[in-house]
Parts: sequence; structure tokens; C-alpha cells
Amino acid sequence: MFRRFAVLSILLVAMTAPAQEKPRTLLAVGAHAGDMELTCGALLAKEHQDGARVVILHLTLGERGNPKLAPQAYAEQKRREATEAAAALGAEVLFGPYRDGELPDNDEARLYVARVIRDVKPTTVITHWRNSMHKDHEAANAIVRDAVLLASLQGVLGDVPVWRGVRSVWYAENWEDPEGFSPYVYVDVTGGIAQWREAVSKYEFVRGGISSFAYLDYYTALATVRGAEAHRKEAVAFDVESYGKRRVLDRVP
Repeated sequence: MFRRFAVLSILLVAMTAPAQEKPRTLLAVGAHAGDMELTCGALLAKEHQDGARVVILHLTLGERGNPKLAPQAYAEQKRREATEAAAALGAEVLFGPYRDGELPDNDEARLYVARVIRDVKPTTVITHWRNSMHKDHEAANAIVRDAVLLASLQGVLGDVPVWRGVRSVWYAENWEDPEGFSPYVYVDVTGGIAQWREAVSKYEFVRGGISSFAYLDYYTALATVRGAEAHRKEAVAFDVESYGKRRVLDRVP
């Protein structure tokens, strides 16, 4: 309960704070290399073009996802692919110390991400939705939510300066995380899908060399669907915490 209302207070302050002149910084935290590029890469590319700093943190490489390669060999491949994909999106890239399928939902992982948040100083954090068929995705959600709070607290992480500048925590739409996901925030990415497709195609699993799932077709079509819902050509959608779904108006519009 403390965590919920502490995070809520951070979000409410962010919602009522005046617009800042400083450039935006987006931090996208994925359980595996490829997760954030697929789900919100088009947004990251657009934000970079608009002058924002964009950082992707891969908590694991997803190195156990290739049945034809040993994890160590595939880890090296995915690190190269992630670096190339980030460059194509205009993003910086960071790699966590954890192993695919073993992302720990514990205090050590929360403090690790909190330290990254203090170093990067994001204004917006993007990660997985809370419900997923993949345990690493669910762990990433829990870790990031708590890390945003820990990064704002005095007395945590020693002398590393606190960061209270996170204005929004968004959850990306992922085909593996559908349960309970309800699109709330839509962002227009019209014109950016070609760049996004080129960037995510740096990954062999996206090109179809490993998985039979049609990643490019699925997320391209999803951008069209969300665009139609938002009365745009193409868009990406995000969910937020239920207690953050509120509008404050001075009068009826």
C-alpha cells in the first residue's frame, strides 16, 4: 500500500507540474533485448528526432531464445543486434547483468534499476505491462515500478543524488502481455514505421530466422489499428496505472 500511494504522489506531482523547458529523456526498460524496440521503437525514434534523449536498458539479452545456438553464442549475437538497433533508432543502449528466464524479482534488481534511473535522469519511463505469459516481463514491471520510487528516496544508494523527475511511467503493448492491458495513451508515430521496421530488423528473430511469429507484420498492423483508434495514420498505445487515469478540468469542455 505504501508503494502504491508513494508512486501515485510522484505521478500526481508530475501531472500538475508546469511544463519544463529542459529536453525530455525517455528510458525504456525491457526484460529482453528486442522487447522495447518492437513495442515502442517507433516512439523512441520519433522522440529522438524531436530532440529528446532516448535510452534503452535491456535487463537480459534473451540469450536462451535460439534453439540452434548455445546461450553464450546467442548472447553475443543479440548484443550486436541490440547495439545496431539502438543506433538505428537514435538511442543509447545499456545492458543489465541478468540471465534470460532468471530475471530476479528482488531488492538487488530494484536497486540496480534505481541506480540507472538516477544516472539517466529520465522524464518518462517505459516498461512491460504487469501481466504476461513470460515471467521475466512480469518481473521487469515490478522491478521498474519500485525502482522509480527508490530512485526518488533519500538514503537509498548512498551518495548518488536522488532523481524525482520521472513524470510518467508507461506500459508498452506487447503480444505476450495482453491480460488486462487497456490502451490509454496514444502517440502519433505517422511516418516513422519504415525507420522502425529497418531498426528492429537488425534482430534475426524479428526477420523470421528463429521464431515463426510474424513480429513485423503484427506490430506494423497494430500501429495501423491504434492509429485508426486515435484518428491518425499510425500510432503506438500504452497503459498506465489505474490510479493515474484521471483528468482534472476547470470546466466541462
